[in-house]
Amino acid sequence: MRYFITLAYCGTNYCGWQKQPNGVSVQQVLTDALCMVLRESVSVVAAGRTDAGVHAAKMVVHCDVVQPIDDVSRCVSRLNGVLPCDIVVYDIQPVADTLHARFDAVSRRYEYHVRLRKSPFAVDLAWCLSFVPDFDAMNAAAAVLSEYSDFTSFSKTHTDVKTNICTIVDAHWEQRGAYEWVFCIEANRFLRNMVRAVVGTLIEVGKGKRSLEEFRQVIESRNRCAAGMSVPACGLFLVDVKY
Repeated sequence: MRYFITLAYCGTNYCGWQKQPNGVSVQQVLTDALCMVLRESVSVVAAGRTDAGVHAAKMVVHCDVVQPIDDVSRCVSRLNGVLPCDIVVYDIQPVADTLHARFDAVSRRYEYHVRLRKSPFAVDLAWCLSFVPDFDAMNAAAAVLSEYSDFTSFSKTHTDVKTNICTIVDAHWEQRGAYEWVFCIEANRFLRNMVRAVVGTLIEVGKGKRSLEEFRQVIESRNRCAAGMSVPACGLFLVDVKY
């Protein structure tokens, strides 16, 4: 029987979502907890992969089990009792055996958080800027992202993906409180390192180092070397997965 599991995690202490031979991953920790609680061998498939240090306010995974879960609420409680404090399971729902956490997701939404003033409570949850960029200019640049589909310029090179085509349905900056700004972006799929590279290039627009036309030229060049730096992982959150 197949189940969808909704969870959240702080990625600071992990090498990313996916199992790695040289580090502790969120996938490994969750899998171990499920095997312990369900008392059978279980593997999990996620809606996407987050890199080292990246967080998820909402991640969806699926797993197949031999014995159906009799009491879902009790299972959630037991899992949270086993899992470390930086990973939490919110919900477990039975689904059709054909439903796939990754391939059936129609969109993912990410947020990148920046702060304009240092905070001891957001050290690993936002990138603290030492300057105030022009957020209006950055929003103007973000708006043009939906006009394009090939985002090779913002993709990590030498990956195993077959296409760099993505459909972006929303991309904008919004202010939250006096000192925090958040870049929100939603698309049907994302390339490796894409959001962090987009933010790094938008920051250059906000600093006046690139014009709106030059931002367009970066996208059209399909060259990662033409884009800006990849910003730190600490500010990036997967916040929603839609089916």
